[in-house]
Amino acid sequence: MRAPGKSHRVGISLLELAEKFPTEESAREWFEAQIWGDKRVCPRCGSDRTREASHKTMPYWCTAGRHYFSVRTGTVLESSKVPLQKWVWAIYLDVTSLKGVSSMKLHRDLGVCQKTAWFMQQRIREAFTADDTPFEGPVEIDETYIGGLEKNKHAVKRQHLGRGPVGKTAVVGAKDRATNRVSAAVISETDRRALQAFVDAHADDEAMVYTDGASAYRGRRNHEAVRHSVGEFVRGMAHTNGVESFWAMLKRGYHGTYHQMSPKHLQRYVNEFAGRHNIRELDTIWQMRAVVAGMVGRRLLYHDLTA
Repeated sequence: MRAPGKSHRVGISLLELAEKFPTEESAREWFEAQIWGDKRVCPRCGSDRTREASHKTMPYWCTAGRHYFSVRTGTVLESSKVPLQKWVWAIYLDVTSLKGVSSMKLHRDLGVCQKTAWFMQQRIREAFTADDTPFEGPVEIDETYIGGLEKNKHAVKRQHLGRGPVGKTAVVGAKDRATNRVSAAVISETDRRALQAFVDAHADDEAMVYTDGASAYRGRRNHEAVRHSVGEFVRGMAHTNGVESFWAMLKRGYHGTYHQMSPKHLQRYVNEFAGRHNIRELDTIWQMRAVVAGMVGRRLLYHDLTA
């Protein structure tokens, strides 16, 4: 009998993770193996002329550049005082939670304050920053709206402008049927200029593009649309069911886990859900490795998030 879900994937149980990373040293060695491989190199100058040092927080010395460094240097973990063992658990909880993990749960599970847990999540989301290489197609394009209902808002925050997506933030997404990869972006307007620019950036010139019947998508040479307004959702190969399933997962995260995604940080949430979708076929340990690889060469400061 076939097992439910993605049974071909090899997962990691909580007990197995605890056995794999019993100490801070084991976590450090794992991070070093993912980032440096078999040979340690300086993240600042790329030199392999390094040696161990007795520095309290920087265990290595670069002979070429004459500076101390650690496996955190040159990644989003730089300047973080959170033990690497807790970072392993944070990454694990993120990649194994399809609807995301709240900062309150992370704060309780890891024994850190909520402010630290929130910052850890944002750093993990930074590792999910999308690769914007155009899809070769066929490509499905669709947009959705994220935000609360006007009737549920305080009277002073309501926008009395009509029905529909009033007060919500627009997100447009693309799904490549060949690779099953997703890319999505927050946009300020859903007019022709904005949507056509997204299509041009995310779909190869020769790719077939499928959308709904919105007039903003018209004009592309390789394009078919289904008219949702008259009850048409599938016509042969023309449909947007794939990208709409991604919206369903994003909104489950919104309603079931986070309850609110501020417009200021919405792109980070979108990146997280798209990134998790794009690695969901991998075994759990490879999902974790993909996140660590995305952390390299990035830097995220707390004051930049809260400014």
